[in-house]
Parts: sequence; structure tokens; C-alpha cells
Amino acid sequence: MAARPLTVLQLLPALDAGGVERSTLEIAEALVRAGDRALVVSAGGRLQPALEAAGARHVTLDIGRKSLLTLRHARALRRLLREERVDIVHARSRLPAWIAWLALRGMDKDAAPRFVTTVHGLNSPSRYSAIMTRGERVICVSETVRDYVLQHYPRTDPARLRVIPRGIDPQAYPRRDGVDRAARARLAAAWPALAGDGPLLLLPGRGTRLKGHVDALRLLADLRSGGIDARLWMPGARVPDRARYIAELEDEARALGIFDALAISEPTHAMVEAYRASDLVLQLSRKPESFGRTVVEALAVGVPVIGWDHGGVGEVLAALQPEGRVALADRAALAERAQVFLHHPPAPPQWIPYTLSAMQDATLDVYDELARSR
Repeated sequence: MAARPLTVLQLLPALDAGGVERSTLEIAEALVRAGDRALVVSAGGRLQPALEAAGARHVTLDIGRKSLLTLRHARALRRLLREERVDIVHARSRLPAWIAWLALRGMDKDAAPRFVTTVHGLNSPSRYSAIMTRGERVICVSETVRDYVLQHYPRTDPARLRVIPRGIDPQAYPRRDGVDRAARARLAAAWPALAGDGPLLLLPGRGTRLKGHVDALRLLADLRSGGIDARLWMPGARVPDRARYIAELEDEARALGIFDALAISEPTHAMVEAYRASDLVLQLSRKPESFGRTVVEALAVGVPVIGWDHGGVGEVLAALQPEGRVALADRAALAERAQVFLHHPPAPPQWIPYTLSAMQDATLDVYDELARSR
């Protein structure tokens, strides 16, 4: 093992909500628990207090603002790397990665920290995005991402890639024994459209066209026209800057005759209760996802999932519930699979390999691997 403690500095634009931000906090917690030093550079945000409470140190630099002026922070970052004797620099986003790369270029090679990047998403291929493949180790959050990197950046050495899927804490998603009727009643009290004895469909996700909300509406219409008194909840879609899009969804629901069986709500922190109350979880993103976290969460609770068979969602379903995969945009197949799952729910997976502890351990192993090789 590498000598302890290591000093690891993670860079990202800000510390607001999101998978990148959550992963940053989770790795900082793991570093502190292991006796290492955890530093994070960002513009700050609502997760900063939690980061600092975990024992990490935050340094505020606005390294995510998309402007050439942002590159001036490379000098301040280089000074920080020297003063803190940083061993590993871990960039999680493109502009912060460019700033880190510029900072490292100005340092003596023998004294400079090792450079790690994580490809969290399937960004459009470009010279700008290519910086995420320049890490001495490039962490890919799924096999889907690894394949994407090698396809679009063929000069990347596969030996530098490490697949480390995101993970959940299984204790935070306890397995249920059938639909939790008390949880369903609480949801119906908050959103009357969800009341009734028929099955509840759940499509969590942001209010963007790529998340497949229209596909979910059409599925609901198909199920109800087939005699199934289904309801649909779409938590997370209703946000202030997406009012026009939500109005379009509501118009579509009226045209389909399902408006009274639909609830489109703001983001909720009670996702475990949402899963426990649901009969079926949908993941219908038209754009491939880098990873299928909601699929993992739902299956951990024991809720069946169906989703389009591409990207990280298809990858996770193939590993945990293969029968939940449906060919992209096949409306008839989606309705047929949903009917089968509602009448004969598949058994949940016995084991969930995508755990938080596995992700943390594998990431710290990458840091140790680089530290040992100096």
C-alpha cells in the first residue's frame, strides 16, 4: 500500500445537487475515513457544509464558469498544489480538468501530483471533451462509458482506463415485501391523482425531453386503454425553469385522456418511499445514460424496472434484470412488457453489486496505485 496519508484534491465546477457532486462527497468521506487528506476545489454550493462536516477542506475557486478568463485560475491552483503537497489531482469535469492540466504543465515533473480524471457522462466528442481522457488513470463510471471513450478517442491507451461504477448504500434502500400500501396512501394524500387501487408507475427524472416523459405518458394511455387502472408519477420533472415543457406534457396528457391519472411534481427527497409505493419503475431516457442509478435504487428496494435497452440503463438491466430491457422507442413492446410485469412481477435480484463501498474502495485503490508508481 502507498504511504499514508495521501493528499487528494478533487476538482468540479460547484457543489450543488447531482451525481458528480455526490460522488465527490462520497470519495472525500472515504479518504478521511482512511486517514488521508481530502481537498476539494469548486465554486461552492449547498453540499459544501456536508463536505466540510465530513472532514474535508474546501477551497473556493470559480473553475466551472465557461469563459477564457477562468483559465487564469491555473496559477492559483498550481500554488495550492505546491503549498498543500498534493499527491493526486482528480478532475471530474471538463473545464476544471483543463485548468488542472495547465497547472500541472507548469510544475516540475518529479514533484507534480498524479492526474486522474473521471468520465461521468457521454459528452459530445470534441477536442474540448478530450481532456477527460488525458488522466494518467481515467475512471469510467460504466462499461458503456469505457466503450464510448475508446470509440471516440481511439488514441486513448486502454491500460489507463478503470471501470468503477457508481454505487448505492444498500442500507439506505431496504428491500420491501410487496408494494407498501401505507406509503401509497401517503402519496395519494399529497397527489390525489395517484389515489386508487390500480398500479402505480414511477418515472423519476429532471424535466427535460431526453428523459422520456412523453413515452411514459403514452405507456400510461396504452395500459389504461387495455383496462388497467394505472397511475403515473413523475417526480423531479416540475422545476421553475421548465414551465413550458411541463405545460406541453400536460397538454399531451389531456389529448391522451390520462390527465386525471397523472402527477408531475417537484424533486423529492423521499425517493425510497416513492419506490416502496410503486408497482413499476420506468427508465425511458431517449439519450443513452452513462449509468442507471435509479435502476439500481429501485431494484435494491425490490421494484421491477423496465427501460430502453441502451447506454448505462441497458447495461445495469442486463446485469440485474435482463427481462426489463425493451428495444429503444418500441411502444408496443414497452406496453406488452409493462403488462407482463404488472401481472407477474419478476423476482428482484438477490444481490446488488453496485455498492457505495465498492465504488469508494476501487477509487482509493486507483489513488494508491498511482502513488506507489512514483
